[in-house]
Amino acid sequence: MLTLDFTAFPELHSDRLTLRRADTTDIPQLYRLRSDEQIMKYIPRPMATSPDEIAEFLRVTDEKIADNEMINWKISIKGDPTMIGTIGFYHIKPEHYRAEIGYMLLPEFQGKGYITEAIAAVVHYGFEAMGLHSIEALVDPENIASSTVLEKCGFVREAYFKENEFYNGKFLDTVVYSKLKG
Repeated sequence: MLTLDFTAFPELHSDRLTLRRADTTDIPQLYRLRSDEQIMKYIPRPMATSPDEIAEFLRVTDEKIADNEMINWKISIKGDPTMIGTIGFYHIKPEHYRAEIGYMLLPEFQGKGYITEAIAAVVHYGFEAMGLHSIEALVDPENIASSTVLEKCGFVREAYFKENEFYNGKFLDTVVYSKLKG
């Protein structure tokens, strides 16, 4: 079984990006992300309604990181600390050497290859530093952009679950993508 320790939070770098831990200075950008209808359209979670909710979200995220249950990075362009998105591992299953990757990016930064770059850095960290064997991503079947990015990053479509999640009065389908180490 994996032994995780995120006490020394890892800062990751790619050609154009820096991935670091979000803090209270990121609340305005995080609020923009989590309250944007376009971004939240494919994420079955309530949209944020206030910066105070985001502060609580950050507090809970910090607790889960401290408990090694998840790890979440703020995405920023090198040389500019402003958050443009987030990426992380959720639902880490140490006993299965598997974790779920998830990401969000502000609309004005989409379509520029930033998420592809961030996924590559986080996947590398997951396989090499965390010791994961597989990484999964759960995607709304209508989110073609996310499916395309995952396939570009070497993920393969593993499953299609019909009406496996109930959210906001509707049953939703889920596509599962995965990538194996090596």
